[in-house]
Amino acid sequence: MLKVGLTGSIAVGKSHVLALLGERGCMILDADHIAHDAILPPSEAYRELVEAFGPGILGAGGRIERARLGAIVFADAEKRARLNAIVHPRVRETIEQSLAAFAATNPGGIAVVDAALIIEAGMREAFDRLIVVYCDPQEQRRRVMARDRISAQEAERRIGAQLSSDQKRRYADYEIDTTDAYEATRAQVIKTYQQLQTLARGS
Repeated sequence: MLKVGLTGSIAVGKSHVLALLGERGCMILDADHIAHDAILPPSEAYRELVEAFGPGILGAGGRIERARLGAIVFADAEKRARLNAIVHPRVRETIEQSLAAFAATNPGGIAVVDAALIIEAGMREAFDRLIVVYCDPQEQRRRVMARDRISAQEAERRIGAQLSSDQKRRYADYEIDTTDAYEATRAQVIKTYQQLQTLARGS
């Protein structure tokens, strides 16, 4: 089985690229979705987050409001590290279990894991290949502002909380630029998938 990491900075289109790879037949895992499930009540991670950041992160029904939590951790590197220390081990464990199960039944398959912090978390070596998704910086800022309904200043702060696209691209085996129209991105994904297929068949 070929293990592929998919990463990139905030709001560059990783989920879109992941979905396109899924359409081609890859097994796909979205670390963000796994993290969301990991912090649902009454999980241990949920309890630890409420203890660490207080009841102010809770919304209707007692669930953690990710927007409230995000506003806290994006402004404070120490708190962001605390969040990661609580959530990342759970996410990594789930990913490892899913990959092992897939490998057992699909030894010649391709598994793609979408995770924003693959490089920052020191997980690059866990993958056979790494795809880095990026887009024009101005387009990235526009997407963050529209998605999270925040100011340009806050968008820049959130973008700056992670490694830049240029820094991440240094680690890439493949790069996909999502700046332009849908079809341009799709063409890049198909080309990358074909190359991954060749590798998977030879592995």
